[in-house]
Amino acid sequence: MKITIQDCPAGEEDEIIIRCKQVDDRLLKTIYSLKACHDKITVSKGEKISQLSPSEIFYFDTVDNRVYAYTQQDVYETKLKLYELEVRLAHTDFFRASKSTIINLSKVKNFSPSFHGRFEVCLKNGENLVVSRQYVPGLKEKLGL
Repeated sequence: MKITIQDCPAGEEDEIIIRCKQVDDRLLKTIYSLKACHDKITVSKGEKISQLSPSEIFYFDTVDNRVYAYTQQDVYETKLKLYELEVRLAHTDFFRASKSTIINLSKVKNFSPSFHGRFEVCLKNGENLVVSRQYVPGLKEKLGL
């Protein structure tokens, strides 16, 4: 694979051109990752509204019909529903771990099997989450196990 980077003149939009003989899963994953980096998720904390890059988010969780985005140190609320986030973040490192949780796999420190076919996930920020047994096969597939 050959990679060429060119400077573009001021005022022009950045552009990525992909030339290939065949589009495979690896290429599609790269494309989705590039697109996801530019898609921001609107969140709020108190009265303040901001936008987060998906790469900043460790996981999403639902509590009392509200969806929260957890980062290294903060918790934000988003108006998006969990199923909307799941669709929007498909083909990225985000993974549906339970009915109420979506985890960013790039923020996982390690996995370990747990009771009743579940997996326990230790995140890089020290938090522990559980992957429900219903979602374990999808996790194994995503990890290539």
